[in-house]
Amino acid sequence: MAVKPYGAWASPISAEVLAKGAIGVADLRVEGGRLFWLENRPDEGGRQVVMTGDGSAVRQLTPEGFSVRTRVHEYGGAPYVVVGDTLYFANFADQRLYAQSFTAPDGAPAPLTPEGYRYADAVAAPGGGLICVREDHTGPADVGNAIVLLSCEPDDAGKVLFGGSDFVAYPRVSADGRRLAWMAWDHPNMPWDDTTLHVADLGSEGLTNVGVVAGGEGTAESAMEPRWGADGALYFSSDRTGFWNLYVRRGDETSAILPMDAEFAGPLWVLGQSNYALMNDGRIVAAYAGGGGDQLAVIDAAKGAVRQIDLPFTVIGAVQALDASIVALTAASGVQTGAVITLDIETGAVSLIRRPSPAVLEQGSISQAQAITFPSVGGREVHALYYPPANADFTAPAGDKPPLIVQVHGGPTGQASAAFSLANQFWTSRGFAVVDVNYGGSAGYGRAYRKRLNGQWGVVDVEDVIAAVRYLAGEGRIDRQRTAIHGGSAGGFTVLAALSQSDVFRAGASFYGVADLGALARETHKFESRYLDNLVGPYPAAKAVYDARSPLNHLEGFNAPLIIFQGADDPVVPPNQAHSILGALRERQQPVAYMEFAGESHGFRRAETIIASKQAELYFYGRVFGFTPADALPEIPIENLPKPEAAGV
Repeated sequence: MAVKPYGAWASPISAEVLAKGAIGVADLRVEGGRLFWLENRPDEGGRQVVMTGDGSAVRQLTPEGFSVRTRVHEYGGAPYVVVGDTLYFANFADQRLYAQSFTAPDGAPAPLTPEGYRYADAVAAPGGGLICVREDHTGPADVGNAIVLLSCEPDDAGKVLFGGSDFVAYPRVSADGRRLAWMAWDHPNMPWDDTTLHVADLGSEGLTNVGVVAGGEGTAESAMEPRWGADGALYFSSDRTGFWNLYVRRGDETSAILPMDAEFAGPLWVLGQSNYALMNDGRIVAAYAGGGGDQLAVIDAAKGAVRQIDLPFTVIGAVQALDASIVALTAASGVQTGAVITLDIETGAVSLIRRPSPAVLEQGSISQAQAITFPSVGGREVHALYYPPANADFTAPAGDKPPLIVQVHGGPTGQASAAFSLANQFWTSRGFAVVDVNYGGSAGYGRAYRKRLNGQWGVVDVEDVIAAVRYLAGEGRIDRQRTAIHGGSAGGFTVLAALSQSDVFRAGASFYGVADLGALARETHKFESRYLDNLVGPYPAAKAVYDARSPLNHLEGFNAPLIIFQGADDPVVPPNQAHSILGALRERQQPVAYMEFAGESHGFRRAETIIASKQAELYFYGRVFGFTPADALPEIPIENLPKPEAAGV
């Protein structure tokens, strides 16, 4: 085993390997006993494609020139549906809905809807056509969201069935085709704040007898993911007790299925979550967040029986019923990447259908997440996932401690994942420690934990990431003098806020982060345009708070070198945010580096961008912390950073 300083270890995960291994599986669906799912293609400009197959064969349905991705809510989700032998999908370039017969010889997609509209979360309509979520952008100043009925005839934009709320999701048709359920919410709420679960009779004239099953304005309840049972009962998730649990509505009575202080759902950032499946014998197979990772339970409500299935996975992304005793899942573990699998709920037998990016590390070089809990300001208990350095071929000199990267997830209503991540292993296999902090406001620990950030964004999150560093330093696990913080989007804001408010961090990397909260409130897209009302305060009434929290207004606090990464086409956090902080730091002659990528939106998807940004970040840390990475890296300009007298080895 070679002795090398932390950070200078040679890793089998190059930036190129990371980019090619960034293929994920998502949006799993079942139609006619067949499995379908999405995969991304970093090598093809980051496009998404629909796949289908079983354990013996897998094939791609989406031809070149198409990317299956919707921009509803900008974050998208649920961009396709399969009805019979026809695939309906939203094409990213024009946002039109296309139809593709995947049994026809040519299988060429044909456009159905006019431009100016976006579609998502579709289901088959009784009598033909689709019922789906539509976002109307024909008047950019007045974006409208609605549940619509599409005839699937060319140039039909859809007939509005329900348009009485700012946002809608999850239109679901009952088994007999006579009823429709959906969720809706209004500004300033986000879908994890206050929603309404509607039901109505569905007929040839549209919807009648519209009623409310759960939630409603002022109830502080997030009701979501409705699904109809074969007997006409309506199942859904609600956090009315403080945790998203499963409920069933029969007639006029609603009852809890399995009350637990555990989350059976997550924040609806992207449409189409599928956290539970209804089996044809009345049982429910549900995933929930439990100790040590996601768990899977088989619930027989009629018998009052619950059985947990032990699986070698820490994260379960989707659950779909395939047949009488088989469910399909997207899942990942701490040592293996995401995959599509099938599970026999009677025997526990697991079959691998597709794992597009197998792990490239041997077992001894994989750093597995360690759940840690530590105190923050005021005695708040905070959760995080800690990844120690791991590389079977290297060890550090005696007495050395590793540099630390504090990882700040986005959202900020997001959650750190314990699934195997090449992005995390990229760092740990080089000798870095990584801590992924579930700061107050994160999902996975109930409503009260999420609400810690209400009115306190830029305060609680900053206090919690600082507390993580102090805890790990006190435990002797890290080099206190080599601490970096990186994050994207909302996580990028926390990076900038932490650098401007404290001297705990010696370097920072902001990916499309927010520098000016007021600008974000004024300029962002509809879905998040009132998000900050709860996180900071109503704008412009709370302008003084926005100004006080914005890193751009605290330039005197910046002392640590900062590297900024930005997508040129980002509609969520526009490039002017990055330009503002860059220009201000240049004027103050603070150490700063900047990279902007043409064609990238919010979140990097292209292989060349992933490679360039990861190589640049590693080079940046090497320069700042004084070590020479084992990789051959292109140099990047770091303004105002003194040249080191001698680099590490």
